Amino acid sequence: MSSLTSITGKTVLRLFLLVQALLVVYPLVWNVLASFKTNTEVMENPWRLPSSLNWSNYVHAFSTAKMGDYMINSVIIVILSMAVLLIAAVPSAYVLGRMKFRLRGFISQFYMAGLFIGGVYIIVPLFILMNEWQMLDNRFWLSTVYATGSLPFSIYLLTGFMKSIPQDYEEAAMMDGCGYFGILLRIIVPMARPGIITLTVFSFFDFWNEYVLAMTFITSDSKKTIPVGLSNLMQIQQFATDWGALFAGLVIVLAPTIIVYALLQKKLTNGMSLGGVKG
Repeated sequence: MSSLTSITGKTVLRLFLLVQALLVVYPLVWNVLASFKTNTEVMENPWRLPSSLNWSNYVHAFSTAKMGDYMINSVIIVILSMAVLLIAAVPSAYVLGRMKFRLRGFISQFYMAGLFIGGVYIIVPLFILMNEWQMLDNRFWLSTVYATGSLPFSIYLLTGFMKSIPQDYEEAAMMDGCGYFGILLRIIVPMARPGIITLTVFSFFDFWNEYVLAMTFITSDSKKTIPVGLSNLMQIQQFATDWGALFAGLVIVLAPTIIVYALLQKKLTNGMSLGGVKG
């Protein structure tokens, strides 16, 4: 009887996971197929397969809404944001996770409080401040805002990995004459690589898809990011009714995140598991 109950439970669980997977995958597949359809095919029967691969939709998406230029801007901003974030978060997590000093607990709690403050909630005073300091319409300062907003979660995530590294490695390095900076680069960073990869993936998704701050702080059309470009494309297609180009633009936005997750999914899962067990 217990064996039958176990088999039934596993079957129900697998069916539930299968239905959930279909609910997630089907819209993505439908979006890709719709990006190859003509306007006539979309309007006649949106569920039918495209009669041919209409690559001109992607050409229109790049030429009409400048999706290529927006993608380059997004890549630049994501790289800058990653660099600023890692430069600030890794040493901070190392100090808070492995060194003992006065006010360490207060500083840690101060960072943790930042987890509950979203950038959207302080966008008005942030806009006024950046306007006074002439930081608006600048990709570097937008990247700095992105990195600063992700800093509390990054320190929270990396501190667990820093604490899990045995102290013996650090003591042995000090006996060999290695300073704190050398220990960080040669010992701590390589051993905390799973956590850094996990942080990089999460941050990439966050920076790539961010819309509100990019729309507010960037005013020049030549510097806008791809979510803003997609919004412009949707506004254009609202009157031009070029549905194929609109779906092609959605695929262009989704493709990098899917590729990054597919390539780093195993390392991301391992990193989260290590952080949960050792942190």
